[in-house]
Amino acid sequence: MTEAFVQVNQVRHALTETTRRANLLQVLRNDLQLNGPKYGCGLGECGSCTVWVDGVAARACVIPAHGVAGRSITTLEGLPALHGQAGQLHPVQQAFVDAQAAQCGYCLNGMVMMAAALLARNPNPSEADVRRELSGNLCRCGTHLEIIQAVLLAAERMGKPT
Repeated sequence: MTEAFVQVNQVRHALTETTRRANLLQVLRNDLQLNGPKYGCGLGECGSCTVWVDGVAARACVIPAHGVAGRSITTLEGLPALHGQAGQLHPVQQAFVDAQAAQCGYCLNGMVMMAAALLARNPNPSEADVRRELSGNLCRCGTHLEIIQAVLLAAERMGKPT
């Protein structure tokens, strides 16, 4: 059997026979100790396990690890480096902090990853765009208003020249 690899947060990792049989979320959390993506429902419904696969938001709990061989995965931990800010928070993460858009943290990974994906595609979203983008992510604490404000704040900050 040929050796399979996956690129996670710009680091290449071999997929072993064991990891090939697992889902992507299990590999990220258990084998690579990346705890940004959370286990929520295990069915791809809640969004807490959201990562980017080749730059597109995807639910890691329903993706077989062997299905991402040769692809690039970005987790919450790797998001700052994509914006040229390794060692700092990504602007979306910072906006979530500043807008106090988190309570229990269950949804935070998915909300941030989906928001960053939206802003990568649409740097000036309307509130309706944000609501639509995040509609598939479950927040148990009800911080939806703060989350929406955080995404709009990040869009504003990212649109200003430095």
